[in-house]
Amino acid sequence: MIIPAAKTDLGSLRELIHKYAGRGPRYTSYPTAPEWTESVGEEEYWKHIQTTNAEENPRPISLYIHIPFCSERCTFCACNVIITTREDVADGYVDSVRREVDMIAQKISDRRRVNQFHLGGGTPTHLSPRSLERLLTHVSRHFQFDDEPERSIEVDLRVTSEEHLDVLRRCGFNRISMGVQDFSPETQEIIHRRQTIEETRDFIQLCRRKGFESVNIDLVYGLPLQSVESFAQTLKVVYDISPDRIALYNWAYLPKKLGHQRRIDESTLPSTEERFAIFRSAVEGFTSNGYVYIGMDHFAKPSDELTLAQKEGTLQRNFMGFTTRAGSDLYAFGVSSISSLDSIYIQNIKKLKSYDDCIRDGRLPIERGLELTRDDRIRRWVIMELMCNLHVSVRRFREMWGEDFHSYFAEEIPRLQPFIADGLLENDINKEVRVTDLGQIIIRPIAMVFDAYLTRAMKTGLTTPVFSRTL
Repeated sequence: MIIPAAKTDLGSLRELIHKYAGRGPRYTSYPTAPEWTESVGEEEYWKHIQTTNAEENPRPISLYIHIPFCSERCTFCACNVIITTREDVADGYVDSVRREVDMIAQKISDRRRVNQFHLGGGTPTHLSPRSLERLLTHVSRHFQFDDEPERSIEVDLRVTSEEHLDVLRRCGFNRISMGVQDFSPETQEIIHRRQTIEETRDFIQLCRRKGFESVNIDLVYGLPLQSVESFAQTLKVVYDISPDRIALYNWAYLPKKLGHQRRIDESTLPSTEERFAIFRSAVEGFTSNGYVYIGMDHFAKPSDELTLAQKEGTLQRNFMGFTTRAGSDLYAFGVSSISSLDSIYIQNIKKLKSYDDCIRDGRLPIERGLELTRDDRIRRWVIMELMCNLHVSVRRFREMWGEDFHSYFAEEIPRLQPFIADGLLENDINKEVRVTDLGQIIIRPIAMVFDAYLTRAMKTGLTTPVFSRTL
């Protein structure tokens, strides 16, 4: 995939960047988290669990556990983390999560099977191997798993031992992801994430010897001192390591919201144009080295499940990123974790003590949530089709929702015309909305057209939430 440098009938790529660069949601959910409210809690959650259990063909289950601990804070991080080196804190947390699993699992119909299980953080392997195995075996005893579920985990290789890997393999984990961010020593020094090429290469080789089916790497662009030239050195190493998947995240610099990011000097950050140039060079590099550009921030090898799911039109997106397990209800455990059923989102409390207090009292540790209206579900479907499968079929929309696409989105369709004129969408609106190669890069502004909450805020002059940069 080669991103065109310019279009003679559209103006330069630089003009497109300035036209569409801004801030907007990543759409791991719709409606997005700022719309959620504390008025939705335990009562509503139980009701939706019962409703989904009672369906004639209940949806499969995806599980997520958030392990928030890190031994030190990376200055670029935007995750909900707790900095500690105390093993007793982590052990106590495992006890609380196990009790939360007990509360939810007993309400889930035994007709339902788990097809995906993911641990994220923080640093899940901050737990000792003993505590990690204690948690994983507890979950396996309380849920019914498919014969071949996806079990995946995010790790920091600097604190992940061979014993950790042995525990994970014993518990059936088959995918492992690790952050690299950037191999430049100068950038690593500023973001407090020191990790050598040799350490990374050796760890990945160890994971492959242990039998992990998929080894994935996370990179970040937009970090301090990055340039096209410096990031090219990181890319060369990644091409050689040849991970199965690559996530290339656009860094969100939010110093007003995240105090620790204020330690980074804004003058060291690449400009919008340089960020896009870095991303462009990465897209062209990965696709010329055999990877398929899945969309927005993910690449995968042609034989990978993500690639195959996109070809089949079954790719989905949730709080864990792109997923091949379409049509699953996501049950999440731990502080700040987010559950997603067909018609409700639920987020847990972010503070560890408050979380523990709720669990100790036998209450679900819910902070806020949202019950989705039919319009929310329709717009979510359209946004996810664009983000994941790169087109929305007018015919399929009618089959899914019993509505005429052009009538339902009569207000939105005219707002798609600039994207068509700029070569980001194909001009066949009567049959489908299809994203072009260049449009994949600018997919978030396209999806924002269908976001009723953003439209309402702009119309009424309300302050919109602070999102990350779209480009």
